[in-house]
Amino acid sequence: MASEFWLVVGLGNPGKTYEGTRHNMGFMTADELAGRWSVSLSNHKGLADLGRGIMRLGAAPVKFLLAKPLTFMNDSGDAVSSIATYYSIAPNHIVVVHDDMDLEFGRIKVKSGGSSGGHNGIKSIDRSLGTNDYARVRMGVGHARRGAAAHENVVGWVLGGFDSSQRRMLPDFVADGADAVETVMVEGLSQAQEKFNGR
Repeated sequence: MASEFWLVVGLGNPGKTYEGTRHNMGFMTADELAGRWSVSLSNHKGLADLGRGIMRLGAAPVKFLLAKPLTFMNDSGDAVSSIATYYSIAPNHIVVVHDDMDLEFGRIKVKSGGSSGGHNGIKSIDRSLGTNDYARVRMGVGHARRGAAAHENVVGWVLGGFDSSQRRMLPDFVADGADAVETVMVEGLSQAQEKFNGR
């Protein structure tokens, strides 16, 4: 029987080296949600930091699990599928938050299904779950310059930090990302898309 819990996954890379980088937008948003809903995270099978929370925004409280995979980005699916299987959470009750280079910094798009957009964390989750039928909150980080060394540019970009003006905007951006996650869970995907995709 499917669980009543939602699973919210913030993608990133563990360790001090990666803190505050573009690729860790999902971790930052997960930390914001943990703070809002007093979720304390602990180790799940060495695969993720995981905690439980209750969101009280709508008519009924919403129970959720909050996860930050410890597997590094390219193997995020191992953590997501392990938690989803262990707690019997269906894909349509999973929300994944991740950085997206195809969106300008500060833009948010909410979607379900569709292409991974070249994001290795999403590719891994699609593979491990055997479906892409889960909600995604895409956090725009802008794009690296394209050129002869395109791959190196992309890697350097996503593992790089924000400029000073973006750092000033970051708390509000992360808060908006957390709002988008909450909207998906409490009001539904289409409402979240209506609220956030046109901004």
